[in-house]
Amino acid sequence: MRTIATVAAPILIFFFLLFAYTKIAGPIPFSVTSVTTTKTDTFNVTGEGFVAAKPDIATLNVGIQAQGSTVKAAQDQINAAINKVAEAIKKLGVEQKDIQTQNYQINPNYDFQGPTQRITGYSASTNLSIKVRKIDLVNQVIDEATANGANLVGSISFDVDDKAKVENEARQKAVETAKKKAENAAKIAGFRLGRLVNYSENFGGGPEPILLRAMAAPGGGEKPDTSIEPGSSEIKVVVTLSYEIL
Repeated sequence: MRTIATVAAPILIFFFLLFAYTKIAGPIPFSVTSVTTTKTDTFNVTGEGFVAAKPDIATLNVGIQAQGSTVKAAQDQINAAINKVAEAIKKLGVEQKDIQTQNYQINPNYDFQGPTQRITGYSASTNLSIKVRKIDLVNQVIDEATANGANLVGSISFDVDDKAKVENEARQKAVETAKKKAENAAKIAGFRLGRLVNYSENFGGGPEPILLRAMAAPGGGEKPDTSIEPGSSEIKVVVTLSYEIL
């Protein structure tokens, strides 16, 4: 009995002190932290989709460069020329909203040969960005622009007006290709595909811009008519699908 009393006494004292502490300081706080770890294997597969589309719009740049003894003289020259060009191409059916003035500049010309630099005149330049919605008019637009004073022709690019429709067709082909590849790989390697957990895509393809510059014909003769073919544009979509592996 003495041994039991010897063992029980410290326990009773502990619970008595614990009871007294909770009465004075309140309940003893405690927390339980739960950590859950998951491991999910995934399988990634890519697919490409291509659609060839015939361009139906074109964007090109024509410009005017002029020299004048004064700012006003140079400015008057490019203003008259660019207005004449704009009116000529509007007569072909190009709408005003598709003609935009860009890069309007007037800069002094300096003579550095003397003891001090002096202004000898002014150079002026400006460009028109022209969107041609009737693709068959591209060559005529360039010819009319140069015939009416444009002495620079910049890059021309062809595109598809309803590009979203073509991209959706390419996207569908890419997804179908990726799914087929995933199914074949799972069958050959002996695993089962779970749910699709991630999707990503990027685009490629499209026409390259054609670089042009208006030039006089050899021997001072008439400039030959422009002959540009839009060809076809290839729209490319690459998708990546990520599946859970069961």
